[in-house]
Amino acid sequence: MIAKRSFPVTIILSIITFGLYWLFWIYKLAADMNAICAGDGRKTRGTIAYLVFGFLTLGIYNLVWLYMLGDRLYDVAPRFGLNFKESGGTLLLWMILGSIIVIGPFIALYIIIKNINELAEKYNALGEATVTTPATANPV
Repeated sequence: MIAKRSFPVTIILSIITFGLYWLFWIYKLAADMNAICAGDGRKTRGTIAYLVFGFLTLGIYNLVWLYMLGDRLYDVAPRFGLNFKESGGTLLLWMILGSIIVIGPFIALYIIIKNINELAEKYNALGEATVTTPATANPV
């Protein structure tokens, strides 16, 4: 069962724990994405890759990671009967251009949480065995 996430709780706990909760959040998000999207031929990397490659590329990998996450959410939505308006490009624009107005990264985070919560609700309702069986997946 995949738990729903809360936007305010994520922000508050990330601030209170000086970013440690954020690392845990990335870990859980990657694990949940890999469970929900099983069988799509892709893998969302976790906290270690996020930290190491983010450090080595001066944060560029983190933006690429976000873009790939957004595209994966967008691509898997039809399998669950959902249709998201926001893809990886939308998240990337909010992160980069939205940073100018300060709230852009928060909007990107809100979009991720909203979309993963909708997928988690459908995933939990259908059950893991039903979702991960390729024969039952709707073609995109």
